[in-house]
Amino acid sequence: MKGPQTDCGPCRWQIMDMVAAMVRGPGTALKTPTRASLLFMGLLITGLTQSRIPASVPRGFWALPENLTVVEGATVELKCGVSAPGSVVQWAKDGLLLGPNPGIPGFPRYHMEGDPARGEFHLHIEACDLSDDAEYECQVGRSETGPELVSPRVSLSILVPPKVLQLTPEAGTTVTWVAGQEYMVSCISGDAKPASDITFLQSGQAVPSISVDVSEGSQEKLFITEAKVSVTPQSSDNGQLLVCVGSSPALVSPIKASITMNVLFPPGPPIIEWPGLNEGLVRAGQNLELPCTARGGNPPATLQWLKNGQPVPIAWGTEHVHATARSVLTMTVRPEDHGAQISCEAYNSVSAGTQERSITLQVTFPPSAITILGSVSQSENKNVTLCCLTKSSRPKVLLRWWLGGRQLQPTEETVMDGLHGGQISMSNLTLLMRREDNGLTLTCEAFSEAFTKETFKKSLTLNVKYPAQKLWIEGPQEGQHFRTGTRVRLVCLAIGGNPDPSLIWFKDARTVMEPRPPQEPRRVQLGNLEKSGSTFSRELVLVLGPPDNKAKFSCKAGQLSASTQIVVLFPPTNLTILANTSALRPGDALNLTCVSVSSNPPVNLSWDKEGKKLEDVAAPPQSAPFKGSAASRSVFLRVSSRDHGHRVTCRAHSAELRETVSSSYRINVLYPPEFLGEQVLMVTAVEQAGGPRHRILSNGALQLWNVTRSDDGLYQLHCQNSEGTAEALVRLSVHYAPTIRALQDPTEVDVGGSVDIVCTADANPILPNMFNWEKLEEDEEDQSLDDMEKMSKGSTGRLRIRHATLVQAGAYQCIVDNGVAPPARGLVRLVVRFAPQVEHPAPLTKVAAAGDSTSSATLHCRARGVPNIVFTWTKNGVPLDLQDPRYTEHTYHQGGVHSSLLTIANVSAAQDYALFTCTATNSLGSDHTNIQLVSISRPDPPLGLKVVSLTPHSVGLEWKHGFDGGLPQKFHIRYEALETPGFLYVDVLPPQATTFTLTGLQPSTRYRVWLLASNAMGDSGLTDKQIQLSITTPGLDQPSGEPYDQLPTEQPGEPPGLPLLPVMCAVGGLLLLSNISCVGGFLWWRRLRHLTEGISEKSEAGLEEDRVRNEYEESQWTGDQDTRSSTVSTTETEPHLHPLRDFRPQLPPTLEEMAYTRGLEEEDVAFPGHLYDEVERVYGPPGAWGPLYDEVQMGPYDVCWPGDKYNDPGRIYDQVAGDWGTMASDSLPFELRGDLV
Repeated sequence: MKGPQTDCGPCRWQIMDMVAAMVRGPGTALKTPTRASLLFMGLLITGLTQSRIPASVPRGFWALPENLTVVEGATVELKCGVSAPGSVVQWAKDGLLLGPNPGIPGFPRYHMEGDPARGEFHLHIEACDLSDDAEYECQVGRSETGPELVSPRVSLSILVPPKVLQLTPEAGTTVTWVAGQEYMVSCISGDAKPASDITFLQSGQAVPSISVDVSEGSQEKLFITEAKVSVTPQSSDNGQLLVCVGSSPALVSPIKASITMNVLFPPGPPIIEWPGLNEGLVRAGQNLELPCTARGGNPPATLQWLKNGQPVPIAWGTEHVHATARSVLTMTVRPEDHGAQISCEAYNSVSAGTQERSITLQVTFPPSAITILGSVSQSENKNVTLCCLTKSSRPKVLLRWWLGGRQLQPTEETVMDGLHGGQISMSNLTLLMRREDNGLTLTCEAFSEAFTKETFKKSLTLNVKYPAQKLWIEGPQEGQHFRTGTRVRLVCLAIGGNPDPSLIWFKDARTVMEPRPPQEPRRVQLGNLEKSGSTFSRELVLVLGPPDNKAKFSCKAGQLSASTQIVVLFPPTNLTILANTSALRPGDALNLTCVSVSSNPPVNLSWDKEGKKLEDVAAPPQSAPFKGSAASRSVFLRVSSRDHGHRVTCRAHSAELRETVSSSYRINVLYPPEFLGEQVLMVTAVEQAGGPRHRILSNGALQLWNVTRSDDGLYQLHCQNSEGTAEALVRLSVHYAPTIRALQDPTEVDVGGSVDIVCTADANPILPNMFNWEKLEEDEEDQSLDDMEKMSKGSTGRLRIRHATLVQAGAYQCIVDNGVAPPARGLVRLVVRFAPQVEHPAPLTKVAAAGDSTSSATLHCRARGVPNIVFTWTKNGVPLDLQDPRYTEHTYHQGGVHSSLLTIANVSAAQDYALFTCTATNSLGSDHTNIQLVSISRPDPPLGLKVVSLTPHSVGLEWKHGFDGGLPQKFHIRYEALETPGFLYVDVLPPQATTFTLTGLQPSTRYRVWLLASNAMGDSGLTDKQIQLSITTPGLDQPSGEPYDQLPTEQPGEPPGLPLLPVMCAVGGLLLLSNISCVGGFLWWRRLRHLTEGISEKSEAGLEEDRVRNEYEESQWTGDQDTRSSTVSTTETEPHLHPLRDFRPQLPPTLEEMAYTRGLEEEDVAFPGHLYDEVERVYGPPGAWGPLYDEVQMGPYDVCWPGDKYNDPGRIYDQVAGDWGTMASDSLPFELRGDLV
């Protein structure tokens, strides 16, 4: 239909063509019923066009449609009012006739509304969508009275609003950016009509320079708008939103998508708060507390104190709410701290360098000591020269001298440079020594305006020497008589003198001294010098004897002396009998003379024989010692054989002393020998050796020495003299020390068997219990032999062992003692044979090595067993081919301990990461142990954390090393006060220590403490219950806690009376947070899994092999090559930890994922993460292992981990989530880089 005047024929064909097109449709979208309806409608329209309309009905439009623009989903109505109500009216959409049927078949959302009788044919469209965007016209069919009519074409424009904004990084997340760096953000608005208008707001401010790209959408007439903007975040943007705003005419209000900016920026400079006005000025001994504060920074600053450039281990704390880090340095100032530079450094992970605030200490310190050189002891009226010298002080001190209460003038004063920037003061003094100054105090005093409240002095006491003034002796009157043995006391006294006079006693010009060693009884007792006031005394006590008779006793003190004399009455000092001959025979004459050597007064002499008085005659007198008198008398006798052995006695009697002294002479008469009934016929001797062995004594006896067992036997005694002969037989029994003749060494027995240790000895005499046994052990408790049976028969002893055990194995000593020294000792070893017992220590069950085919690893296997053990190795149950040059085994044996060292060269992750089994075998059995070869990893948590001491301000901790992951590990302590927000971190120094005292705690405060281990691969995490403790410090009035092993220190008590409603709210909130965490963790895990599956495309054949290889990260050290290598998997694993001082994060403009402690590695790894405890290393050739058998010693680490000597682990824990993103291989330390195996 081209117009109202167009011929009807073409119209019919046009209508039919449209209907056919509608029936055919685009493809086969319309179903058969719909096609039939449209075909029927076309035929109907064709018929209607041929019908005639009465010409009386006027034709025309009274209402025309208008152009409309509506939003998708709205309802629209296009007006069409016809003046001829009876006309056939239909609508056309982009030239497609919709038909006169008001329901418009095939278009369920279309229908015509209005009253046809009134000519109302309005097109009503519901829920408009993009397919409705077209041109529409209202057509009136031709009638007999008029041509067809067509309304002007109008456009219906459908606006499609954007549904969502796709923001990269992902909307709703928190991205970590570094302040000042440029990041690209894109925002995509898809499928909209017209194209969306996109703007960006950074912290509420519009972002300029937006690049916009509009492209075709998923359907015709739809557009996709992509806007990109370069964002340079600043520190003020931290925690703010970056918003993408999408605007469209189809939107009532713009749509938005945002991300939260976590902006990393350096902290502000550190500030040291100096107590007082004069910065740096301190006094020695002062307890100095210096707070250091660094504000700002994300993450908050890590603070490090330095003293003269050396780190000082001080804990620091962070307050994340105000982004403030604070650390307090506490030190006691010493003189050597003068000039020391105290620095506080502040830095975080994005600092270009450390910011430092330094203070140089100016230490004021007094002299630590004052010394007076020279002697203050001198004779009177002589000069002494003294020097007063101080230790170094700052500032210098002045010196002055005092004697008693008067000040002395020095002769010279000098100041010299001293230690620690101080000065030394010296003062010389010359002093005349006077007697009246003796005992006065001489003082050297140091003073200074800087030490007005302190006095420094050194004092000495003058010692002026002068002699005594008077000397005398107190005692018996001179010439008084005393009986010998009388105790006499003499006292020497002197007045005055300095030094104290040494009173010396003399006897006849010889110094009196006590005998050494003292005699019994002591005849001379010399007292000590005693002083009473100015009087000195020394006592001499004598027990008088003959030598003291008329002797002169003198006492001297310097040039003074005094003396006295004593008369002693004493009996004869010696009464001697002299004979004219020594050989007497019956009938010979014997002349005896009795001589009294000395006595006072003289004595009377008399003779008797066996109690019968003899007649005597006087002999000539002789001189007498000790100033006494001598006397002598003689007697004459005719002897016979019966007189042999009789005694002749001389007696000396003193009437004045009433005392008699006697002396006897035994008569020896020679006569023929006779054997008496008491003759000894059996002699016992002890064996000796060497030198002359016998002699005949003058009395006829045979003396033997150095007797040997060959001298044992019968001896014939033959006695002869000029008077006759006699004979007798004497038996000599020689006793000799035992010797061990036979001892079976070693003696062997199986476990549980019985055996006798036999010891055979040669000895005389042989005693029933002369055998004894000892076990030689270091532990005395193991020396008991109660469970063994001791037997002896004759010269053989036995130690019987029943049901032998391993404890009984060792060295035994057979001791034979028959009473003749020395006892015999023999050593025998008891060897208890037993099946192998492989040791299973935890540190030897896991070995780490780099699987890069360049490193080597050594597996240790140690076992006990007798007889010797043979070792075999298997890998994953398959015997190991030791002919392979990659495998080398060294075996060592020492006693019952055996070791096998298996060295694997060129370790390959694919071939050698396996379970190795070491089997030890001997003739009695076998045993085995398993050793796993794995790669390097993060360390395991420390073991056995416990509290060993507790005070109000500190807690002592102790733990054991866990598996170090194959790398040097360090330990860090994180703790918090439960009532105070924030955590504190302390590094354990030295790094390998297993004990540490955490200080700086507050009394009566609850704390929670964590212990972490870390190496270059990461830390051990906080999830293990064994690495955390809860403690409560005691109050100041409570005693400090003793060491204990309980993990929690808080004791259960009565539940506090908390309000019920807040408690229920708190519990509900915790449960809600727990559920959210679980759901978020699950979604996060799924997303990570999908990400991992799409990292690399590998062939089906190699996929599994790569998966297994990527499970490991290897590193191995060897002492021979000093080889360090690493393999890093491309699979996303746990983050690597690096010191923040050296680490610069490379942050891509993509979503930063949070660090996770358990991820893909746990799911895919072939072996449990904490199954093993230790890593073994190779440090040298087999000969360098030291004591392999009692204990396999592990040498110190032979390599140095790169970087600083000590990396502060506290910097690791303050890192934000963005630092843990996927890292390029070149961001690792050089030692950890390597090719993927």
